[in-house]
Amino acid sequence: MLGGYTGKVLNIDLTTGNIEIEKYPDRMLRKYLGASGIAAKILYDRTDENTDPLGPENHLIYMTGPFTGTRVPSSGRHEITAKSPLTGIFGEGDVGGTWGVNLKRAGYDGIIIHGKAEKPVYILVEEGQVSILDGEHLWGLDTIEVDEKLKETHGPKTVTSCIGPAGEKQVLIASIMHDGKDARAVGRAGLGAVMGSKNLKAIAVIGSGKVDVADEEGLKECLKKSLPKIIANTQSLKQLGTAGGAVMAEKWGDIPVKNWSRGDWESIKNISGEKMAKTILKKRYFCGSCPIGCGRDIEIKEGPYKGVSGAGPEYETIGLLGSNCMVDDLEAIAYANELCNRLGIDSISTGSAIAFAMELYERGIIDERDTDGVKLDWGNGEAMIEMVKKIGSKEGIGELLGKGVKRASEEIGGIAPEFAVHVKGLELPAHDPRAMSSLAVGYATSNRGACHLHAGGFYFEKGVTMPELGYTEMQDRLSSEGKGQLTFHSQNIMCILDSLKLCKMLLFGKVTLTEIVEWIKYTIGWDDFTVEELLMAGERIFNLQRLYNVEYCSISRKDDVLPPRILSQPRLDRGTGDYLPPLGKMLYEYYQIRGWTMEGIPSEEKIKELDLDDRHVPLI
Repeated sequence: MLGGYTGKVLNIDLTTGNIEIEKYPDRMLRKYLGASGIAAKILYDRTDENTDPLGPENHLIYMTGPFTGTRVPSSGRHEITAKSPLTGIFGEGDVGGTWGVNLKRAGYDGIIIHGKAEKPVYILVEEGQVSILDGEHLWGLDTIEVDEKLKETHGPKTVTSCIGPAGEKQVLIASIMHDGKDARAVGRAGLGAVMGSKNLKAIAVIGSGKVDVADEEGLKECLKKSLPKIIANTQSLKQLGTAGGAVMAEKWGDIPVKNWSRGDWESIKNISGEKMAKTILKKRYFCGSCPIGCGRDIEIKEGPYKGVSGAGPEYETIGLLGSNCMVDDLEAIAYANELCNRLGIDSISTGSAIAFAMELYERGIIDERDTDGVKLDWGNGEAMIEMVKKIGSKEGIGELLGKGVKRASEEIGGIAPEFAVHVKGLELPAHDPRAMSSLAVGYATSNRGACHLHAGGFYFEKGVTMPELGYTEMQDRLSSEGKGQLTFHSQNIMCILDSLKLCKMLLFGKVTLTEIVEWIKYTIGWDDFTVEELLMAGERIFNLQRLYNVEYCSISRKDDVLPPRILSQPRLDRGTGDYLPPLGKMLYEYYQIRGWTMEGIPSEEKIKELDLDDRHVPLI
């Protein structure tokens, strides 16, 4: 038996209550690695163009990777995949914490959920035993309350994955939250609404078993060389968390300001990681097997937001609920972040929707009659918080904004779509293609819509190197040269990390592909596995996700676009000047390197090369 895998995946039909165990052939595991790759294959097999994302036929797929639950650094992660109700295309989210580790220790690599329960339920996975239990007493509770209630019922070692009121009400930007107050989120693409549509409130796991690896001592010795390097090169993340990058991002013209309409915002210092460390930071948080500890555990002890505690805002939340709304009150942002976590909504899409509404309010397209009397002025922290509540509760204008900026702008009509900043219906995260050009082609071609974590090229524009691929120095962030190729490489690497289950922060730790292959050999036991095979697997997984979008969602070149504001309106700041990314030029290079047609369709030659010509054959 292979190391790293338990060899068992739960298949749960909530309509019938039937629970089965699936086992996948070793050759399929080697082909798709795990987590993101295996989940993409399952979604491809079991949903199609006729699948309603909020219908019982959609599949909600939880999947770990072979590194999850082992001593491999920063591997305490899992993936959740489904057809997205927000975008209508391939949807997935990668998340840290301890839930995935506990699922593996309970004896399972993943859980596939389909159907719909007649009434609210939750799933309990306890040391290999699986039950579908009545969850009506949990319905209406926020995510932290659910975690507390399930710990009271099943013991303090219980780890939860759950939705809040937003997921119950099928708000299209609803998230799935993990680990209670530590609040690790699958925030993007509205997968919380999928969970709510199935009347599934939570999945509680309790696991204490050991995840076997092929060579425990060999892996231990191998990591003795890697860990000191990782720790030494991630000290900034350790000290300041992801929000520690906010000040530099403003200097570079990277962080969004005023709904992506301007740059140069000096107030960034008031909401930065440095400010957090000096004021409300209580301690650091570590996901499973993580040596870095970039998570922030905060506490507000006085003032109007006294009592806020737990997971502090990450960089993306600082950018979207903060600078993008021009709110420079860190404690107000921390409270809004806690509300997002409790209600179960994506802080990125939420911040984007509020900034979009603020711009419409400023321009007179909407007024206080539309906002339920809330004065949506730029920088109004109280108004921002009120909008978070309305979106998460699906009340008033919040019902409209909770549909995401694409749908909201289309319903408002007129020129409102000009101010809706999204790709394929997914709002941009807090990194600007006008500051790092690879993000232009990366966002345009990401398989779930605008996503820096699917793109990855911007890491190399921030100083990450990878000599094995020819990147020996920091890439020029305002040059379009070679960015199609950079995006090709980085997207494949992101698929590798998401499938094995490794945190992207390891790239800042200077982890190499050669090291990852060594970890695979000692963990799984594939002694003949090579860097070339690893890269091929990443490319295969990315193309399978693209084929899902092409064949089931009619995605093509017409959809590989950026918002008008990003392509035609320069920031005119000290970091980017008047730079605008030449998307067409970069896409041309990218499609050629990908082996796709100029319509953005994987060619038959590329499909055969990647061994995807049998993609219609089910996994089992």
